[in-house]
Amino acid sequence: MIAMTPDAAGLAALEERLRQDLAWLEWPAKSWVPRRVVDGQDVIDVVIIGAGMAGLTASGLFKRMGVDNHLVLDRAAAGREGPWVTYARMRTLRSPKELTGPAIGLPALTFRAFYEAQFGREAWQKLDRAPRTLWMDYLIWYRKVLNLPVRNEVSVTAIHGRSDDLLALDIAEGGAPRRLLARHVVLATGRDGLGGPSVPDIAEKIDRRFWAHTAEPIEFAALAGKRVAVVGAGASAMDNAATALEAGAGRLDLFIRRADIPRVNKFTGIGSQGVVHGFAGLPDEWKWHFLDHTLKAQTPPPRPSVLRVSAFPQAHFHLASPITDLGMDGEQIVVTTPKGRYATDFIIFGTGFKVDLALRPELAAFAPHIRLWRDRFVAPHGMDNVELETSPDLGEAFEFLEKVPGTCPALARLHCFNYPATMSHGKLSGDIPAISEGADRLARGIVRRLFVEDRARHFENLKAFATPEILGDEWTDADAEPAHASHLGIPS
Repeated sequence: MIAMTPDAAGLAALEERLRQDLAWLEWPAKSWVPRRVVDGQDVIDVVIIGAGMAGLTASGLFKRMGVDNHLVLDRAAAGREGPWVTYARMRTLRSPKELTGPAIGLPALTFRAFYEAQFGREAWQKLDRAPRTLWMDYLIWYRKVLNLPVRNEVSVTAIHGRSDDLLALDIAEGGAPRRLLARHVVLATGRDGLGGPSVPDIAEKIDRRFWAHTAEPIEFAALAGKRVAVVGAGASAMDNAATALEAGAGRLDLFIRRADIPRVNKFTGIGSQGVVHGFAGLPDEWKWHFLDHTLKAQTPPPRPSVLRVSAFPQAHFHLASPITDLGMDGEQIVVTTPKGRYATDFIIFGTGFKVDLALRPELAAFAPHIRLWRDRFVAPHGMDNVELETSPDLGEAFEFLEKVPGTCPALARLHCFNYPATMSHGKLSGDIPAISEGADRLARGIVRRLFVEDRARHFENLKAFATPEILGDEWTDADAEPAHASHLGIPS
C-alpha cells in the first residue's frame, strides 16, 4: 500500500460538520439522572470497564441519552486500548470497509468519512479494507470528537455488590488503590472478557519459554532463523504465522486439525438487520441451532491472510494434523501428529479464547452466582458445544442472571457487553458490524432502569415544576366582564 499524507484540513472540515450534526441533534442530551451522594462520595451512574471499540460506542450512546455521569476505565495507556496495536497482527481489518461499525447512526462519524476527509474519495474507492493501525487512529479520533469520559491506566481489581443497591469497584490508578461507587457496571472487555486464552492442556508438557498464545506479546525478531510452529487455521493463527515469516523465521509449520481449511463464512453470509434485531427473540433451541452450526463450520481466515503465509517457500501447511503429543528434546520441541514428528523451536497457539470465570479475579464475588447456558438449557442430541454451554445467560440489557434466584441480586447491575454475550444476544458486542445496535440496546435498557429506580424523585420533580409557558395576559375572559344584555345577545 502506498503511503499517503493525511489532509489535516479535510479532517478539520469533517469535525466541523460533525459538530453541526451534533448540535442539530441536540447531542449530548440534557442531563436528567438525579445526583446521588453516599458517605460523602459521588455515585457514578454507569462505569464502563474497557475503552476499546465496544466501550467507546457504549459511552457515545450514554451521552446521547443524557447519562453524562458515566465513566470509561481502561488499564492500557491512551491509544493502546483493545487489540489493534497490541496483539492484533493482521495488515488490514477482516471486515468490509463499508461497515458503519461504531458510528451510532452519524454519517460524519463513520470510518469512511474519517478516511475520505484525509485521503479523498478516489483513495477510498481503491482501498480494499481498513488498515489495522489506521482503524486505531480512527478510534482515537472517535473518542476525541465525542469528548468521551475515558480514564486510562486504571485497573479494576475487584467488584462487589452492596446492600444499598450499588456496586463498589476497587481500582488501582497511578499505583494508588481507591474505591468507586456505581449504580451499573458494564464489562466491555473484549474476547477474553470472561476468561482468557484457550490453550490445550498438552502445552503444559513443554517449557513456558517456548510457546505463546496469539493474544500474548511475542518477540518476533527473536524468531529470525528459527523453526516456528503455529497451531490453528483461524485468522489469528494465519496472521501470527505471517508475522513470524516476515520477521525471518527459517521454517514455519502450520498444524491444522481439520482435513481442509474452512472456506465459507456462515454467519456473515446470512447477515441482515433481521439477524441483528431478531436473534435475541429466538427460542433457546433455535439460538443453539444457529450458533452451533456456525461454530462447528468455523470462520475461514481471510484470503489475504492465507496468501500472506503461502507467499513464503518455507511455510508448510499440515492438514488433518491435530497435535497428539509435545515433548522437549534439549532446547527444541518435538511436535507429534498422526502424520509424523516435527522438531521446532517455538510454538504459537492460535486456539482462541474460553469462558473461565476463575481467570477473572475482579469477578470473584459474582462467579459462583452467574448463570451459564448449561444451567438453563440441555444441548440437543449430538449438538454438545462447550463454548455455548459456558456462555453467560443474559437479560435484555446484557445483565447477568442469577443461577439461584435471590442469592445475588447485585448481578442485575452488572452487564456483559463483550464477546461471550453472543449466545444470548447474537453478534452485537464483539465485532464491528452491529456494535452500534448492541450499544443502543445496552444503553436503552440501563436508561430505563435508571429512570424507573428514581421514579419517586422524578414524580416529585413533576409536581414541583411550575414554570409557566403562558402568563395569563394573552386573552380576555368575556364572562368576567359586567353582564350586559348586548353581550348575551338579548334584544334590549
